[in-house]
Formats: sequence, C-alpha cells, structure tokens
Amino acid sequence: QVQLVESGGGLVQAGASLQLSCAASERTGYVMGWYRQAPGKERAFVAAITWSDGYEYYADSVKGRFTISRDIAKNTVYLQMNSLKPEDTAVYYCALSYLGTYWRSNSYYYWGQGTQVTVSS
Repeated sequence: QVQLVESGGGLVQAGASLQLSCAASERTGYVMGWYRQAPGKERAFVAAITWSDGYEYYADSVKGRFTISRDIAKNTVYLQMNSLKPEDTAVYYCALSYLGTYWRSNSYYYWGQGTQVTVSS
C-alpha cells in the first residue's frame, strides 16, 4: 500500500503563487500526476511527470503557469503554481500510476487525500 500525502494548499489572492508537495511512502510506479476537482465539476488532469526521466505533461489550462517537478531522493513530487486565477480554485490531488496514460484518471492506482487551493479575486 503506497501512501501519498499532499501539502501546501491555502488561500491566496489572484496572481499569487503556491507550491504543492506530494510525498510518497515509496518510489514506485511510472507516472505521478496532479489532478484537481472544483465544486460541482469532475476531477480534471493538471500535470504529470515520469519518475524515471522526468518527462512533464500539462493541461492546456495551466501551461506556462504551473510546473511539475520531482525529487527522487525524497520520493516527492511538487507542483509550482504561479499567476494563480480564481478558476484554479479546487481540491488538488496527487496520484500514482503504473501506466503511461497519464491523462486518464482511471490509470492511477493510488491517490492522496487532497489539499484545498482557494484563489480569491
């Protein structure tokens, strides 16, 4: 059983930055992803990174503003979020997949508990 623990959420004003962290109890799997779910909406892909070579993938809505990275020594994945907008408000989840289909939420086997990000206008 792999444990994923997110941290770093909070309440910020539009234009501010936040960094989310996701610590994994072990380094396993192929891809680590970040998803978000806003009230009344489905969970949506945000970004993903491969453990082995660090390939990064982003949703169009966050390209140029968000950066995903990983620290292999710490088994931790980060999501640096800059130029935050009110529409970025959501619960952010990290997840682990053994597959390469990073854009499919059902590809992810383990999920964290989520961390709330609220962006005020």
